[in-house]
Amino acid sequence: MPMWAGRFSKEIDERVNDFNSSIKFDARMYKQDIQGSIAHATMLGEQGIIDKTDSEKIIDGLNQILSDIESGELEFDPAAEDIHMFIEAELTKRIGDAGKRLHTARSRNDQVALDIRMYLRDEIVEIAELVKKLIKTVTDLAGKHLNTVMPGYTHLQRAQPITFAHHLMAYANMLLRDIERLKDTYKRTDRLPLGSGALAGTTYPINRQRVCELLGFSEVCQNSLDGVSDRDFCIELASTISILMMHLSRFSEEIIMWCSWEFKFIELDDAYATGSSIMPQKKNPDITELIRGKTARVYGDLNTLLSMMKNLPLAYNKDMQEDKEAIFDAVDTVKLCISTFIPMLSTMTVLSENMRQAAAKGFINATDCADYLVKKGLPFRDAYKITGTLVKRCIELGVTLETLPLNEYKKLSDSFDEDVYKAISLETCVNERKSQGGPSPDSVKAQIDYVIDNLKRY
Repeated sequence: MPMWAGRFSKEIDERVNDFNSSIKFDARMYKQDIQGSIAHATMLGEQGIIDKTDSEKIIDGLNQILSDIESGELEFDPAAEDIHMFIEAELTKRIGDAGKRLHTARSRNDQVALDIRMYLRDEIVEIAELVKKLIKTVTDLAGKHLNTVMPGYTHLQRAQPITFAHHLMAYANMLLRDIERLKDTYKRTDRLPLGSGALAGTTYPINRQRVCELLGFSEVCQNSLDGVSDRDFCIELASTISILMMHLSRFSEEIIMWCSWEFKFIELDDAYATGSSIMPQKKNPDITELIRGKTARVYGDLNTLLSMMKNLPLAYNKDMQEDKEAIFDAVDTVKLCISTFIPMLSTMTVLSENMRQAAAKGFINATDCADYLVKKGLPFRDAYKITGTLVKRCIELGVTLETLPLNEYKKLSDSFDEDVYKAISLETCVNERKSQGGPSPDSVKAQIDYVIDNLKRY
């Protein structure tokens, strides 16, 4: 029988009970629910709101329930309305009337808000740790490829020569910002709603600061209406995870391209690729394709939360029960994706020579040719036009800027000399880009050091 059955003269329809129940997905918060209840019972006893002996019985009973759940001795009752009612009913069954005093000065509204905040605090820490491992994998790989020249792209067209390390460090910086966002999200999640009651606080002389201290929150929610009806922290975490998934999806897209025969810049380890049911030659990057697909799924979770909350009046509404499946799915999905992405990245083979050959094509040193003329005293716009004409001439002759005869250069400008060939070599193009953030080995080393140093702060 539901805890609230006293108001009703008729039993609830079984279909409504099933529809209303949330234990199938909120059972995962059992630990946080018990920890919150232990802190609440401790405070009730200390404040003299309930007898100290009852408080101690409640705490002992809750600890035993936690132990029995984790050992597998106690299983969740699928007929229970939610994890909160399941634990309270189990506690009362074990210790009698003392268990009925646990819910004094508390509502399920602030209890639910507490549990999900505590649960997501833990999950944010776990996600951040996974992102740290991924960043370390990326920086380790970058350190091995400081001199691996590859083409950089704009509009998916070969643009300028860079290194594989430089390309990887772009993702390392994206991921570092993801950790910053997770840290910021944690700050706004780390506020205690317990004590808000159903919406209007309580007449009991509770000590919210004591509960805040016991549960390790940084502060209490300052308004009781806001405390029970806010799900900003869920939306913010889903948004942060969505941005993180977007970064993983972009990285995945490039890996998918790099695996193709058209690029052939990398080859995935057999353990992280699949074959075809009909084409024996295929080696498919299914992991990265799934990450792209799961990114859309996480975006859906974010939109679910935004749509759910957009027109809810204060305070709590049952609609808000839908927050959990959406945010739990986003959390589960990003953890699964990162956990799979890390070993896939660390075991792939980088085909450095193929990258170098691709960089040698497409006139990606044209900007450096123009810069050569600028350093000889020509205005950049004049140098730009001359270089464009040279590229056109190379296409007509079927050669590259590196193999175009010097006399062809001199037809357009007397400023050209033998040293032009060194100036436009791919290695020079990369190594001379020493500006902060650029692709030269020294610059990329500094980028790696920056990322590693910042990781130590989180």
